[in-house]
Amino acid sequence: MNAKEFLGKIDEAAVLEAVREAERGTSGEVRVFVSRRRLRGRDVTKRAHKEFHRLDMDTTEDRNAVLFYVVPRERRFAVIGDEAVHAKCGENFWQETAKLLEADFLEGRFTGGLVKGIRRAGELLARHFPKTPGDRNELPDAIAGD
Repeated sequence: MNAKEFLGKIDEAAVLEAVREAERGTSGEVRVFVSRRRLRGRDVTKRAHKEFHRLDMDTTEDRNAVLFYVVPRERRFAVIGDEAVHAKCGENFWQETAKLLEADFLEGRFTGGLVKGIRRAGELLARHFPKTPGDRNELPDAIAGD
């Protein structure tokens, strides 16, 4: 499945609402990126980190951004966070969140998987990075892609 087909199978409005809802209780930022490219043997997590930096997600004030990186052509994805998020939640969080997505993705429930993962990230962010007075949305909520 290519990126266009993947995007055609998800409810973009539901995914964006999940992002907005996740960000309501936190100073953290959540983004979704859908790649049209193939990994060609490259590690999906390394590609996700490269995109994370290209999207300036490592420039948030509190270093608390989370990226859901999806490569539909290869049926791969990664969920990564900036240094402050990783310090608070550890590797276990990323593995558990990835399992949520994987279960739904295997059944073709792409919207459901993304929404569950985004909600989980939002809960973590709200717990460790609660919204503060004057907090602003530092990154676009739109689904990004290449």
